[in-house]
Amino acid sequence: MAFQKPQSSSFATTSRTHMRPSGGTIDDSFLTEIKNTQNRKLSQKQKTLSCQFSIGDQLSPWPTYTTDQTILHNRKPCSYDYRKRAGSWQKQPLGITKPRYLEQLENYLRKELLLLDLSTDSTQELRLQPYREIFDFFIEDFKTYKPLLSSIKNAYEVMLAYQREKIRALEPLKAKLVTVNEDCNERILAMRAEERYEISLLKREKMNLLKLIDKKNEEKISLQSEVSKLRKNLAEEYLRYLSERDARKILIADLNELRYQREDMSLAQSPGIWGEDPVKLTLALKMARQDLTRTQMELNTMKANFGDVVPRRDFEMQEKTNKDLQEQLDSLRSDYEEVCKEHEILLQLHMTTLKERDQFHSELQEIQRTSTPRPDWSKCEDADVVAGGPDRWQKLAEGKNSDQLVDVLLEEIGEGLLREKDFFPGLGYGEAIPPFLRYDGFVENKKPSKKDVINLLKDAWKQRLVEEPQKEKFPDFFFSFLEHRFGPSEAMAWAYTIFENIKLFRSNEVMSQFYAVLMGKRSESVYIKQKETVAQLLKEMTNADSQNEGVITMENLSTVLKSNFPFKKEEKIQELMEEGGWHPNSSNADLLNYRSLFIEDEEGQSMPFVQKLWEQYVDEKDEYLQELKQELGLELYDEVTLPRLREALMNIDPGLDKQTLNGYLSRAFQLPMTELPEEGEEKEEGIVVRLKIALERLQMTDIRRMGSQEQEPTS
Repeated sequence: MAFQKPQSSSFATTSRTHMRPSGGTIDDSFLTEIKNTQNRKLSQKQKTLSCQFSIGDQLSPWPTYTTDQTILHNRKPCSYDYRKRAGSWQKQPLGITKPRYLEQLENYLRKELLLLDLSTDSTQELRLQPYREIFDFFIEDFKTYKPLLSSIKNAYEVMLAYQREKIRALEPLKAKLVTVNEDCNERILAMRAEERYEISLLKREKMNLLKLIDKKNEEKISLQSEVSKLRKNLAEEYLRYLSERDARKILIADLNELRYQREDMSLAQSPGIWGEDPVKLTLALKMARQDLTRTQMELNTMKANFGDVVPRRDFEMQEKTNKDLQEQLDSLRSDYEEVCKEHEILLQLHMTTLKERDQFHSELQEIQRTSTPRPDWSKCEDADVVAGGPDRWQKLAEGKNSDQLVDVLLEEIGEGLLREKDFFPGLGYGEAIPPFLRYDGFVENKKPSKKDVINLLKDAWKQRLVEEPQKEKFPDFFFSFLEHRFGPSEAMAWAYTIFENIKLFRSNEVMSQFYAVLMGKRSESVYIKQKETVAQLLKEMTNADSQNEGVITMENLSTVLKSNFPFKKEEKIQELMEEGGWHPNSSNADLLNYRSLFIEDEEGQSMPFVQKLWEQYVDEKDEYLQELKQELGLELYDEVTLPRLREALMNIDPGLDKQTLNGYLSRAFQLPMTELPEEGEEKEEGIVVRLKIALERLQMTDIRRMGSQEQEPTS
């Protein structure tokens, strides 16, 4: 008698339903529910299969050590006439025929496993279900061991449920581990770049110190040689003066001898002397001898006292020379001591540098061992990554660093994603939403080209410059322009399309400036003033071109720049001339095609000359506001009054006229110019604003220096 095969899918569903209780914990009620469900299911099957799985309370003695052993794979018990053969196995010798009950269990298990869908993720979970059913058959047939077997099964079920909960709890940790690994890799790369930069600085400093040491050593050797030379000259001078002293003494003795001889000869040759009175002559001789004795004594005294004395003139010269040499020696000695101290310090720095170098070298080796390679930007030349292939990628990547290349790549990827979108979701009607984007529902993506968007923005600027700037706000004007251009029904779709494009292409000059003005991050007066400045430069260069040949000299270019920017520093003018084509080897007579400085490419990008002009304007504005902050002497979160801000502006820029000054104050305090109090009428505790907010508001508007700092304030 054949029995009906149970529906494995419904049973599996029931088991999965009761497999895990809500709340993530397993309690006694949950185990009781599992046991009751299984008992009900088994009791239904037992009614149908009792004749097949019960053998009169006798079990097959088929041994486990038989040679025909069978592993239970994909088998299930069948309902073939089992009772007819209930006693036949007793007549078979042991180890020859497998028990029918075992064969039915194996056939049942095989069929159940064949019905499973092994392509799903829960294959291993479903694979256990047929084995559970086989085990339940054993529990029901072996009444004696049913409590023990049931407790074993429940213990395994509880452990399986616990393991499943543990796996589910560990899955978020795996994702967190991946994120932490990426953050650590980025920090390692940043640390490596910083260490490479510091190592290069230390190497340059080491080379400079070594050069300084060599220079000091050379100076020391030259000073030592000079000192030895001076000592030699001093010894020679000393010997020369000794020789002169001895010669002087000999000369004096010779002169005295000659004088005595001359006196004796004169006495001998004078005939009138013998006619003198002998007494008188005797007295004269006596007096002469006394004078001679006194003179001889004085001479001996003079010799004793001044024998080693040199002339005052020579003494003063030698004293001056000695003093100079002493000063030089003291200076050299102090320099030598300083050089020795610096040498010791440099030796210490050198040893410290060597230790740091060894440490950095070991860290560098460790980093090189564990580091990842730098990005290979040549892979972006593939046409599948960047449209246009290698030529366009090389044009985009020219002169850009890795950070800028990432921005370029993001724009290219964003452009591809933007073109894949057919609709944009509306942002609603919230107060934070710009007026031209307030819409519910979906709007169509018009998918214009980048060039079309730039041309549309240029047309909008042209119309804005024709109209009165104060007639309506710029966002309202933009939406009115779209309604006039494409009609009211298409205006919102074009507004979303253009907004997404200008928000994506931040590196484009036209789109970035339009986005800043549209979102209120910059006043439109900044753009208008910049265009007026460029137009004025072109006009004056055209006036300087008297022959209307399209070229001017470098001298004309310098004159035009200095007349238009009288307060720019000389190096700023030099930078603009270099961007215009001037170089140190060029002369003032060199010709320049000035019209090429003001052309734009197909994407609206200006030439380097106009870009440098804009960069200088931004830098000068930042310097102006930083100088204003230093003049106020306040922190960013301190409050500043209107009189104090007025005074600070006049101090840093005395050339400000009253109208321009009131315009700056009106922008900083968000007041109409008609409501600003006159100078001297303000109250110190009246109108106040936080300094950070005031600087941000001034940063948005067109603010620039109107005079030199040395200029006296205008009355």
